[in-house]
Amino acid sequence: MVKITIEDNVYEVEQGTTLEEIAGLYGTSPDKGEIVLAYRNGHLCELFKKVEEDSVISFLTTATKIGNSTYKRSMTLLMMKAFRDVAKRSGTSGKIRVLFSISKGLYCEYVNKNVKVTDELLKQVEERMREMVDENIPIEKKTYPTYDLIKRFERQGRNDKAELFKYRRASNTNAYILDGFEDYYYGFMVPSTGYLKYFSLYQYDDGFVLQLPDRNDPESVPEFKPQHKLFSVLKQSDDWGVMLGMDTVGGLNDAIASGQIADMMLVQEALQEKNIAKIAEQIKKEDKKFVLIAGPSSSGKTSFSHRLSIQLKAMGLNPHPIALDNYFVERQYTPRDEDGNYNFECLEAVDVKQFNEDMVRLLNGETVPMPTNFIEGKREYKGNVIELKKNDVLVIEGIHGLNPKMTELLPDESKFKIYISALTQLNIDEHNRISTTDGRLIRRIVRDARTRGHSAEKTIAMWDSVRRGEEQNIFPYQEEADVMFNSALIYELSVIKPHVEPLLFAISRESEQYQEAKRLLKFLDYFLGVSSENIPNNSILREFVGGSCFPV
Repeated sequence: MVKITIEDNVYEVEQGTTLEEIAGLYGTSPDKGEIVLAYRNGHLCELFKKVEEDSVISFLTTATKIGNSTYKRSMTLLMMKAFRDVAKRSGTSGKIRVLFSISKGLYCEYVNKNVKVTDELLKQVEERMREMVDENIPIEKKTYPTYDLIKRFERQGRNDKAELFKYRRASNTNAYILDGFEDYYYGFMVPSTGYLKYFSLYQYDDGFVLQLPDRNDPESVPEFKPQHKLFSVLKQSDDWGVMLGMDTVGGLNDAIASGQIADMMLVQEALQEKNIAKIAEQIKKEDKKFVLIAGPSSSGKTSFSHRLSIQLKAMGLNPHPIALDNYFVERQYTPRDEDGNYNFECLEAVDVKQFNEDMVRLLNGETVPMPTNFIEGKREYKGNVIELKKNDVLVIEGIHGLNPKMTELLPDESKFKIYISALTQLNIDEHNRISTTDGRLIRRIVRDARTRGHSAEKTIAMWDSVRRGEEQNIFPYQEEADVMFNSALIYELSVIKPHVEPLLFAISRESEQYQEAKRLLKFLDYFLGVSSENIPNNSILREFVGGSCFPV
């Protein structure tokens, strides 16, 4: 017998008891949702693991970030297996590409030119998925020598995984097996299909969406709400990756190893510049006076606004940059969040009334003094005045730029709204996507350390709060945009890797942020590192790694 401690309660169990069995007997968690993982003596473990010695145990549910990711990853395996079974019945075959997140789900494509994704096909797949959930089939984990796994995937024609493992330093690699279907997944899985109760499939565009629960409501499937503008820019970014031969990490690493990455950097930068020029042309053609730029943290809004301004100048316009941060209310009126800290991300932190009055006066031809960013919590005017002449354009950047209340007194025909985000177009392989949120967090860790002296531990600790602010103040308005701009660069994680790894390694094992740092380090291990010396000084990436020609 061994002793286990769960929330100050001590129990005795037989040596070799699995964490899943212990969860069924004694498992508790302050979070709603089903238990899917455990911490055993401080180490994150899958539930099939056995207890062989006295242990302190705590459990994670699907209502936690890690637990929700585990659920989604396991659901992807279930969906892959179901598609394979349905295709086998009909005598066809094809492959699934899991591309990006949209409307709380995963957009996927079924690559088979002879098979169209229809509601009937998805109905068959969903029925097969639910059959396997009812059967509660074990999800097995098997460890292979990495070279052997490369050969296995090459024989199966799954070159995306073979290319990925070619650059893997570890001598062994784990694969997961569901009822004879074997696949590789980045991260832990649930023990069996019986855990995977909540999902729906929806036909969308040329593919389909696997709709999954949000961690805030882990036992219900949210309604699928098409996001056509967001989808369009995500699809364009994926097409770019395919065009460049770098839609997966293996393809990117191949370009680095073969010495092609410098040219690829310039091509990606040129594609972004071409898009910015098209946006500037549209602004001039439509004779807009107020260009409103909004997006989540670490999207590169500042660098983008400078590059857009240059393109506007090239077309004979005279852009004036305005930061909405300059319109913060005085500190004594700033709202506080539930922890008592100043909440600078809510709309009430901005003097919406004064901003609207100033913009209307400018539109009416008046000369208007502009406030400057204040440090002491009091609004300051330092002689900066603007008069809106014939070719003048105001380039306004801030998180509330797309919120209709922010510009409610301005006529709609005078406004041009731009949503910018770092929408990662690169996937680890065809079944393992890279979270856009992870890409932005890594950007922010590097920038905060370089410009604010913040540790990676501090940046990670505040990230959930930042994300909550984005969910409330930015994402609900993204479809309001006239255009969307993707600031992510295919090569950026290889460039950021040498900058961020030392910052993550500095987080001690005792820190609450250690597990997240460990996860990010494991993720970055897939990438070959690249020097930043060949990045142009006007690149959006320079806002984070340094060396930008813009005041950022």
